[in-house]
Amino acid sequence: MVKLMIVDDSTIVQRRIERDLQLPYVKVVGSASDGVEAVQLFQQTLPDAVTLDLTMPNMDGLATVSALLAIQPKTRILVISALADKATAIEAIRRGANGFIYKPFTETELNAALRELLGD
Repeated sequence: MVKLMIVDDSTIVQRRIERDLQLPYVKVVGSASDGVEAVQLFQQTLPDAVTLDLTMPNMDGLATVSALLAIQPKTRILVISALADKATAIEAIRRGANGFIYKPFTETELNAALRELLGD
Protein backbone atom coordinates (compact mmCIF):
# COMPACT_ATOMS: atom_id res chain seq x y z
CA MET A 1 0.00 0.00 0.00
CA VAL A 2 1.33 3.41 -1.01
CA LYS A 3 0.57 6.24 1.43
CA LEU A 4 -0.35 9.55 -0.26
CA MET A 5 -0.62 13.01 1.33
CA ILE A 6 -2.49 15.80 -0.50
CA VAL A 7 -1.29 19.39 -0.04
CA ASP A 8 -3.37 22.21 -1.53
CA ASP A 9 -4.86 25.39 -0.06
CA SER A 10 -8.15 24.58 -1.80
CA THR A 11 -10.30 21.97 -0.05
CA ILE A 12 -12.17 21.60 -3.37
CA VAL A 13 -8.93 20.48 -5.07
CA GLN A 14 -8.06 18.22 -2.10
CA ARG A 15 -11.43 16.47 -2.38
CA ARG A 16 -11.16 16.26 -6.18
CA ILE A 17 -7.78 14.50 -6.00
CA GLU A 18 -9.14 12.09 -3.39
CA ARG A 19 -12.29 11.43 -5.46
CA ASP A 20 -10.45 11.08 -8.81
CA LEU A 21 -7.78 8.75 -7.44
CA GLN A 22 -8.35 5.38 -9.17
CA LEU A 23 -5.29 3.44 -7.98
CA PRO A 24 -6.39 0.70 -5.53
CA TYR A 25 -2.91 0.42 -3.99
CA VAL A 26 -2.81 4.13 -3.03
CA LYS A 27 -4.32 5.28 0.27
CA VAL A 28 -4.73 8.94 1.22
CA VAL A 29 -3.30 9.36 4.73
CA GLY A 30 -4.04 13.06 5.11
CA SER A 31 -4.52 16.50 3.59
CA ALA A 32 -2.87 19.80 4.41
CA SER A 33 -3.75 23.31 3.27
CA ASP A 34 -0.31 24.95 3.45
CA GLY A 35 3.36 24.05 3.71
CA VAL A 36 3.61 24.47 7.49
CA GLU A 37 0.66 22.13 8.05
CA ALA A 38 2.09 19.77 5.41
CA VAL A 39 5.44 19.43 7.23
CA GLN A 40 3.67 18.67 10.56
CA LEU A 41 1.34 16.09 8.95
CA PHE A 42 4.23 14.62 6.95
CA GLN A 43 6.21 13.95 10.14
CA GLN A 44 3.19 12.15 11.64
CA THR A 45 2.21 10.04 8.61
CA LEU A 46 5.49 9.65 6.63
CA PRO A 47 3.74 9.22 3.28
CA ASP A 48 5.45 7.59 0.30
CA ALA A 49 4.08 10.21 -2.10
CA VAL A 50 2.74 13.77 -1.96
CA THR A 51 0.64 15.86 -4.34
CA LEU A 52 1.66 19.47 -3.82
CA ASP A 53 0.33 22.85 -4.87
CA LEU A 54 2.95 25.59 -5.40
CA THR A 55 0.95 28.68 -4.44
CA MET A 56 -0.08 28.45 -0.77
CA PRO A 57 -0.08 30.69 2.30
CA ASN A 58 2.52 30.44 5.12
CA MET A 59 5.00 28.26 3.20
CA ASP A 60 4.89 27.94 -0.59
CA GLY A 61 5.31 24.74 -2.55
CA LEU A 62 8.98 25.27 -3.39
CA ALA A 63 9.93 25.64 0.29
CA THR A 64 7.68 22.67 1.11
CA VAL A 65 9.46 20.43 -1.44
CA SER A 66 12.78 21.18 0.26
CA ALA A 67 11.36 20.72 3.78
CA LEU A 68 9.68 17.38 3.03
CA LEU A 69 12.70 15.93 1.25
CA ALA A 70 14.95 17.01 4.12
CA ILE A 71 12.81 14.76 6.39
CA GLN A 72 12.38 11.82 3.99
CA PRO A 73 14.57 12.04 0.82
CA LYS A 74 12.89 9.10 -0.97
CA THR A 75 9.42 10.69 -0.94
CA ARG A 76 7.89 11.04 -4.42
CA ILE A 77 6.38 14.50 -5.03
CA LEU A 78 3.88 15.37 -7.76
CA VAL A 79 3.44 19.13 -8.14
CA ILE A 80 -0.10 20.10 -9.17
CA SER A 81 -0.34 23.80 -9.90
CA ALA A 82 -2.39 26.34 -11.81
CA LEU A 83 0.74 28.33 -12.49
CA ALA A 84 1.47 28.41 -16.17
CA ASP A 85 4.96 29.54 -15.11
CA LYS A 86 7.33 26.86 -16.38
CA ALA A 87 10.25 28.38 -14.45
CA THR A 88 8.52 27.61 -11.12
CA ALA A 89 7.78 24.04 -12.22
CA ILE A 90 11.41 23.59 -13.29
CA GLU A 91 12.58 24.96 -9.93
CA ALA A 92 10.32 22.49 -8.10
CA ILE A 93 11.83 19.62 -10.12
CA ARG A 94 15.33 20.99 -9.46
CA ARG A 95 14.58 20.94 -5.73
CA GLY A 96 13.56 17.30 -5.93
CA ALA A 97 9.92 17.06 -7.05
CA ASN A 98 9.41 14.10 -9.39
CA GLY A 99 6.56 15.23 -11.62
CA PHE A 100 4.29 18.12 -12.56
CA ILE A 101 0.75 18.50 -13.88
CA TYR A 102 -1.27 21.65 -14.44
CA LYS A 103 -4.66 22.58 -13.00
CA PRO A 104 -7.25 22.06 -14.21
CA PHE A 105 -6.41 18.37 -14.63
CA THR A 106 -8.55 15.44 -15.72
CA GLU A 107 -9.02 12.24 -13.74
CA THR A 108 -7.00 10.46 -16.47
CA GLU A 109 -4.12 12.96 -16.24
CA LEU A 110 -4.01 12.68 -12.44
CA ASN A 111 -3.94 8.88 -12.40
CA ALA A 112 -1.41 8.69 -15.26
CA ALA A 113 0.87 11.15 -13.46
CA LEU A 114 0.57 9.21 -10.17
CA ARG A 115 1.27 5.89 -11.92
CA GLU A 116 4.37 7.42 -13.52
CA LEU A 117 5.39 9.00 -10.19
CA LEU A 118 5.16 5.64 -8.43
CA GLY A 119 6.98 3.80 -11.20
CA ASP A 120 3.97 1.77 -12.18
